[in-house]
Amino acid sequence: MPAPIVVADSITRVGPEVAGAVVINASHGGVYAAYVAAKLHAAAAIFNDAGVGRDRAGVGGLDYLQEIGIAAATVGHDTARIGDGADMVSSGIVTHANPLAAALGVSPGQSCRDAAAALQQARQIDRAPPEALEAAFLLVAEAPQVWALDSASLVLPEHRDAIVVTGSHGGLLGGRPETALKYDVLGALYNDAGIGKDAAGVSRLPALDARGIAAATVAAASARIGDARSTYEDGIVSRVNATAAAFGLRAGMSAREFVAALRRALPHKEKS
Repeated sequence: MPAPIVVADSITRVGPEVAGAVVINASHGGVYAAYVAAKLHAAAAIFNDAGVGRDRAGVGGLDYLQEIGIAAATVGHDTARIGDGADMVSSGIVTHANPLAAALGVSPGQSCRDAAAALQQARQIDRAPPEALEAAFLLVAEAPQVWALDSASLVLPEHRDAIVVTGSHGGLLGGRPETALKYDVLGALYNDAGIGKDAAGVSRLPALDARGIAAATVAAASARIGDARSTYEDGIVSRVNATAAAFGLRAGMSAREFVAALRRALPHKEKS
């Protein structure tokens, strides 16, 4: 029997139903997202290439899954909105495929729909992924704290008085404003995933304005997507929302400068 196909806006928003299935998900194709797909025992996976970006991080998960024995591919960020699984299916065009996917007939230029059909030949493997990736790091312990989180899905209620620097793309899931961030925080940084179709890679920013959260993206070419420490250490800000701009924060700053300036500004905001 061919493997079933599961469509999702994010690999972090699915569960046991992915086991043994081809998961078309609109997450970036980096290592962290690939790890989640492997942990869920997907038979095969299709991601968004997130602009490929620094060190080819946006497609780095394909090699990771190849080593485990899972066929995987990406579609172009300019052909399908990152964070939108339905758009991946309807509009996505394959840009990269690992050798296992290629052996099943997946190739660049193919539609996402046709690639998924080819991947239905894949079978779930028994091999477990490597040990869980460490994905949360405290960068600044003094208030307001700064946390590096490889996925925005790792934001917790206890981060409400912190600035979170994420490795996630800056796109809403399925275009829904409530998915911009699970919990309110003092500030947030994302990767712009190449900005991409309909500027989906930065669509969280206005949604966070509505919640009074200063937010920005760093350019995909400057920092490895899926790697929050690279966001902080390497990132160059590409877009800021109106809340951040009101603090004097701007595109062209380094992520470190953005965080430092926001930390200085926040006490003034609290006193006002």
